[in-house]
Amino acid sequence: MSKTSSSPASPRRGATARLADGLQPGQVYRREDFAGLSNAVDRHLRELVDMGKLQKLAQGLYHVPKQSAFGPLPPPDDQLVKGFLRDKEFLVFSPSSYNALGLGTTQLYNQTLVYNHKRHGIFQLGNRQFDFRVKPRFPQKLTREFLYVDLLNNLDALAEDRDAVLGQARIKLPSFDPNRLREAIDSYANMATRKRLREWMDA
Repeated sequence: MSKTSSSPASPRRGATARLADGLQPGQVYRREDFAGLSNAVDRHLRELVDMGKLQKLAQGLYHVPKQSAFGPLPPPDDQLVKGFLRDKEFLVFSPSSYNALGLGTTQLYNQTLVYNHKRHGIFQLGNRQFDFRVKPRFPQKLTREFLYVDLLNNLDALAEDRDAVLGQARIKLPSFDPNRLREAIDSYANMATRKRLREWMDA
């Protein structure tokens, strides 16, 4: 009886161990990454999670914790979002970044925005929430000109004095590179922001 019950368990343990050996610390994986390596993907993934080799972040999304002196480290935002979207085209940032423009904004936001081409909505990935927003265009990295235009696009959603921010935004307009600002307006501004900035620039 013991021989019969232990026989099928050994290959399962062996397969799980082989999968564990191939995991890279800090890496984010999707379920399909294991499909060609296992004939019982879901079972093996459960076993790897139970062993602590994998951490489940969302349905079909896993992370291999990288250990530090203070415990396991969360996955970097870019790895996490790339794994979730299955895409490299996205921009991750916080509205707190607007504070660097010197427009008098001081609010700190516990919010992470993800501009992308595929998903829209708030998603829980691991122990964090990400606000995914589908945008036709966005830069590969943050620039002052993009943040300036994006702040004006989202002015009504900010926890700031709207009129005070607008006043500072108009005063600071000459501090931006005119060519880069025009490119940012053409690429990223909504209709209301385009109209407002044209009026300021023509005044």
